[in-house]
Amino acid sequence: MIRGIIAQRPGDGSRHAHGAPIVTTAVSEISGTDIVARLVRRARSAQKVAAHYGQAEVDELVAAAGWAIMEPVRNRTLAEIAVRDTGLGNIEDKVAKNHRKTLGLMRDLRGARSVGVIAEHPDKGLIEIARPVGVVAAVVPSTNPGATPANNVINALKGANAVILAPSPRGYSTCERLVEFIHAELGRTGAPLDLVQLLPQPVSKAMSEELMRQADLVVVTGSQANVRAGYSSGKPALGVGVGNVVVIVDEGADLADAAAKIMRSKTFDHATSCSSENSAVLLAPIYDAMLAEFARQGGALLTSGEKARLQAVMFPGGRLGPATTAQPVERICALAGLTRPELVRARFLLVEETGAGRDYPFSGEKLCPVLAIYRARDFDHAFALTRSIYDYQGNGHSVGIHTASDAHVMRLGLELTVCRVIVNQAHAMANGGSFDNGLPFSLSMGCGSWGGNSFSDNLNYRHFLNTTRIVRAIAPDEPSPDDIFGAYRARHGI
Repeated sequence: MIRGIIAQRPGDGSRHAHGAPIVTTAVSEISGTDIVARLVRRARSAQKVAAHYGQAEVDELVAAAGWAIMEPVRNRTLAEIAVRDTGLGNIEDKVAKNHRKTLGLMRDLRGARSVGVIAEHPDKGLIEIARPVGVVAAVVPSTNPGATPANNVINALKGANAVILAPSPRGYSTCERLVEFIHAELGRTGAPLDLVQLLPQPVSKAMSEELMRQADLVVVTGSQANVRAGYSSGKPALGVGVGNVVVIVDEGADLADAAAKIMRSKTFDHATSCSSENSAVLLAPIYDAMLAEFARQGGALLTSGEKARLQAVMFPGGRLGPATTAQPVERICALAGLTRPELVRARFLLVEETGAGRDYPFSGEKLCPVLAIYRARDFDHAFALTRSIYDYQGNGHSVGIHTASDAHVMRLGLELTVCRVIVNQAHAMANGGSFDNGLPFSLSMGCGSWGGNSFSDNLNYRHFLNTTRIVRAIAPDEPSPDDIFGAYRARHGI
């Protein structure tokens, strides 16, 4: 049983006037199942209203939710709350992330059809109609408690759905304020406020899992425990895999450009992103020169003794601990007892590594400005090292490469088990969509079957839609068996 409060809003999902009062009803003891059921009922009632909206009305919802986080004062407020209450990342980078990710998503959705007839194929006798999925359960992480839920809400509203957020405990205050901002903007449109809700405090694993069971679609970004719970909820689920990005730098790369981009990506928001590089595989001919370029960008290489002290702090018991997650270098050095001035002043730390797996913890995801460095004899060796790292952690996610060789790029795309190959770009900025590449703006990257996921592209509004197809008869197109098998039979003398 859970003690707490439930906010009761006027009506049962009908349109609310802007500024309608929220009446809070004290609840002495209500089961988590009942709390979730009440939220879902209100969401379904609101979604029934949105289901009758035309494209223009839906796009007004999207604009409202987008402006709720894009408005500069609100954006900064959310960033400040996130850093204050999670202790992760830094304010200025979160402001930039909230702005850039939301603006990019709004660009992607501009003019996209998501209501009614969205495609007609007269030659096939098909008409495609977009339909809502219903109520979306969105589980969001503490690393991005503003940008990720905003992305989920906007995508869900684009499909005329309702969405209920399940924040992490540390990220709750940010999500709560975001929902307040969204409600203020929805109020301007006259739309039902219950289109966007969040679980009440205290959010528990049991309550989040109950929400997954009662919703129509589950979207999970964050811990693999939550992702597995989503996939076992009995409802359609979109969960993401583990990030552990490797970047390869070969002889043809512009080393100064590569180092600057890797630094920018590795240090952004203290490496909260799953798309931040965790290992750099450098080909032997450019190894020393690349280390020099990293040094120019503020990277500092640890000695073997310093590496051991850092490992003890970052990986207690051999597993990544929370102490250094999304912390600045100065804080990480203090925790590890690293006092060399070059390290304390550095923008990011470098550790040399040779293998992958549990015996080489720096080969895994680090979620902080620490980069493992590998020396590869040639590209074949670089490929093998990269594959061994992904065999340990991060399979299916993404790989980066700085190169002038199309052959190297294509080999990664054809042979490495990753869903994205990011070429000559700052990986954390490019992987989730960028204004200078064609990927959809997203904070949730599918890793395909390699990462245990049901999808392999960047999460986008199309994942929040059902499609109904009207099918009419066309002129028959039936081949003869010889049309299909004639060449095969002739080749094999059948």
